[in-house]
Amino acid sequence: MNIQRDEEGYAHIVALSGGKDSTALALHLKEIEDHPYTYVCSPTGDELPDMIDHWKRLMEMLEAPLHPVSSGVSLNGLIKRFNALPNHRMRWCTRILKIEPFQAMLLGAAPAYVYVGLRADEEEREGAVYPDINDVIQRYPLREWGWGLKDVIDYLASNNIIIPVRTDCARCYAQTLGEWWNLWMDNRPLWEEAVGQEESIGRHFRSDQRDTWPARLKLMGERFEHGDVPTLSKTTRHQLQMFDDHEEQRGRCRVCTL
Repeated sequence: MNIQRDEEGYAHIVALSGGKDSTALALHLKEIEDHPYTYVCSPTGDELPDMIDHWKRLMEMLEAPLHPVSSGVSLNGLIKRFNALPNHRMRWCTRILKIEPFQAMLLGAAPAYVYVGLRADEEEREGAVYPDINDVIQRYPLREWGWGLKDVIDYLASNNIIIPVRTDCARCYAQTLGEWWNLWMDNRPLWEEAVGQEESIGRHFRSDQRDTWPARLKLMGERFEHGDVPTLSKTTRHQLQMFDDHEEQRGRCRVCTL
């Protein structure tokens, strides 16, 4: 990775996952602050095709490469290695695929500024702590600008930027029923692979008794086959309503900007 530095010797690392917050951060930061930015992401090898396309478009808009920071193994590779599925008690996927490779990259990049997309309306969230790395200064520009969720959505819509519905792994213990339904609808081979992993390992991606739906993907798929469709969560409905309100003002269909 070719890390450029400013006149004082500092690298400027932008953590660009490709979600709505990091996308807005990277693009607006380039507009208002002139630094030699290095854009990095931490792919897990389980991203959906529209997420890959989104990363490619961001590279075009930023006129810069997006450097993958990887541990050299994919989510599927870890599942095979451990013969286990990640869950909320064993988040080895995040640690091995994202946190540890990013920390290793920072060791070689310091001294550096690291730009992270935490919004002003999510005060409870904290940035990562790197006690073993000297000369790394974290900045949260969205908070510096006072940007909340609506500001991010407005900015993306004004620039005709479409964020993929699913920006994380295609299969994740934390994803919603609606996201599992989307996977079943839109990418049946990946769905069947996830079902096969559950059957082989004898565990589920989803927690038991999380809701009234089956935790086992095979049984969930049978309900989908019978026409059952999960309802959106309260948070998802609220976010979509914000898109609806914005697009009503602009006279455009919300579906075109999701």
